Amino acid sequence: MEASENTVKLYYNTEVEKLRMPEYGRNVLQMVEQLKAIPDKTKRTEQAQAVVKVMESLNPQVHQQENWSQKLWDHLFIIAGYDLDVDSPFPKPVPEEINSRPGPIPLNTKPIRARHYGRNIESILDLVASEPEGEVKTAMIRSLAIYMRQQYLIWNKDTVADATIFQDIERLSGGRVKVPQDIELSKISADASFARPGMNLGFGQDKKAKFGRNFRGKNGKKK
Repeated sequence: MEASENTVKLYYNTEVEKLRMPEYGRNVLQMVEQLKAIPDKTKRTEQAQAVVKVMESLNPQVHQQENWSQKLWDHLFIIAGYDLDVDSPFPKPVPEEINSRPGPIPLNTKPIRARHYGRNIESILDLVASEPEGEVKTAMIRSLAIYMRQQYLIWNKDTVADATIFQDIERLSGGRVKVPQDIELSKISADASFARPGMNLGFGQDKKAKFGRNFRGKNGKKK
């Protein structure tokens, strides 16, 4: 049976040009192709602005990005294969910059001298060491010692003497930070607990407090 002259031929995605930016769809690509065919540059620029408005409505989440208006114009040039002669309000994107891969993120390979305190403690010690002697520096040392004691107890459940923390401050700072002899730390409450990062802080809580008044024991009675 011969096909009718009015038969509409179906096109599959595998038979057509691959979209450079699929989020805008093939209709926008067709708009851009028609845009490129306009001979007058002024009219071409006017139509380019209209296409950008359509792209904005199709991709509203672009407003969450910085310089979102420039992003839309960049997307327009990308869809056009960078072959579009219009007066853009922004510099035209360069293919080499758009397609380039980001450089590797430099990793801090310097070993941590005291893992239970973390890497940031060294930066804090540098800050304290640069502070001139006085009440402010003493207050910073006291706050730092309390923080280090808390970090110590997270990974070591035994109690720790204040003198141990003071010695660690002087040792990790390379002697640049001297702990005043009269400095005292606040006492730790007997029921205080310090959990490791990522641990369930609610584990081991009283079941009645956790489940409320409707908690029932093994015998089915309310507690």
